[in-house]
Amino acid sequence: MLRRALNRVQNNWKSYRHRFVPWVVLNLSKNEKTLRQVTDRSKDKLVPDQEVSESLLLFSVLLRSHGADHGELRGAQSHLLRKETTKQHKCEEEAMLRSLGFCIARKPSTLPFAGTGVFVTKGCVSKGATVAMYPGTVYQVYEPILLQSIRNPFVFRCIDGVLIDGNDKSISKVVFKSCSGRDRMGPFLMSDTSWLTSSPQNPLAVGQYVNNCSNEYPANVCYQEFDVPDKFPIKLRQYLPNVNYSTDSQRPLRCVVLVSLRDITAGEELFSNYYTIVR
Repeated sequence: MLRRALNRVQNNWKSYRHRFVPWVVLNLSKNEKTLRQVTDRSKDKLVPDQEVSESLLLFSVLLRSHGADHGELRGAQSHLLRKETTKQHKCEEEAMLRSLGFCIARKPSTLPFAGTGVFVTKGCVSKGATVAMYPGTVYQVYEPILLQSIRNPFVFRCIDGVLIDGNDKSISKVVFKSCSGRDRMGPFLMSDTSWLTSSPQNPLAVGQYVNNCSNEYPANVCYQEFDVPDKFPIKLRQYLPNVNYSTDSQRPLRCVVLVSLRDITAGEELFSNYYTIVR
């Protein structure tokens, strides 16, 4: 009985550790090639924000393929669309391949005990391309996240201390759905909750499942922070997989994207490197 419990704890840790920040930093620091050093938030950008914005034009293609009218996506319609899983998945896959030139999907990771990973399934990713987005609730440094962070390997820390909770289960899921419903403006959805399901309508919103690199598996993508500009089209906001925990309208919505460090071909798993701040 005790041995089974210990084995369960050990297996859970082996899976958890690949996203547990202190373990990641300690182990990656053994090989500096797996760490990307930055001096401040402005230095973390591999590509300009404008290029990230242009890559999110994928949302326009998704909007047309989903047949939504001016960004309006009624709850009943969304529910019916999610039931047509196979048809919807093909629609999103075609939209992604047509606009970005590649497709990604979640699959069992090639890393031992790492659980789920993210793979390029079709096409080719060019160096500097936006490959994925890190979804979740955005917490400012002064906002509470204690309960949500317990046994949660999906809390991403930005350079300035802002946290993004990318857990799609438990209390984290409830919090995101609540904040998303709060921010709705009449018929317009300000964020996408479908990433909480197995079939996200924004196929980029799987970045929380990208495992960190190791000596054996070097990084091919890196994190880059991106604040959504005020001019971002309201009808496309329904595809943003992030939402602010509070209604502080003075701060733009923080997103984190994963940008390719090199060309990535179909069949490869995505591995990220964790940046460290150099003062």
